[in-house]
Amino acid sequence: MFEEEFDKHRDDCKNSKCVCKQVKKIAEAQDAVAGTGDCDVSCKQSIRDLVSPTTTSGNDTIPFILYCKCKPFIGSGVIQGTTSNNGGTRPAFTCIQTPIYRVKKVDKDCCATLELLLPVSMGGGTPGPREDTVCSYFPGEAIAAFQRTGICIKVDLCDFTAISCLDPVRARSVADFNMGAMGRSSHKED
Repeated sequence: MFEEEFDKHRDDCKNSKCVCKQVKKIAEAQDAVAGTGDCDVSCKQSIRDLVSPTTTSGNDTIPFILYCKCKPFIGSGVIQGTTSNNGGTRPAFTCIQTPIYRVKKVDKDCCATLELLLPVSMGGGTPGPREDTVCSYFPGEAIAAFQRTGICIKVDLCDFTAISCLDPVRARSVADFNMGAMGRSSHKED
């Protein structure tokens, strides 16, 4: 029964591609600013805000959350950095998890390359997950920015049932990403 419902969803997705179309629009809007009565918080409004000719905010990203089977999709990836070791440094790998993404590219088959974005608190820390909910990444501390990680994953957008867009932001660059500061208050400020 579940298999039939899933196959029907995938067929419907291939025909209507609602999540795919929305992510493509986000990619187009982000590309448009790369050098340069709806809901207040919606993908349509975020796209409009990002490409508005009256906007001079420097925003370059529409962060978004994807949902599958009524749960947020928590993406993960591993990044290599360095750690201090008796006055020297050595390679260190860290696993990063987040429900927040920046689209890099969407192909004709609705496969997308997504970059993992980390929420950054007012104090500069990156709150880690306490549970598999979006709100656990937004604890009592106010989130001030989103950090690009350079970690990309490729997903089939037809596997998702919903998308929630956040307001456009100027994401912190990958060059500003300090892996050693994860969970602490030592990220560089914009």
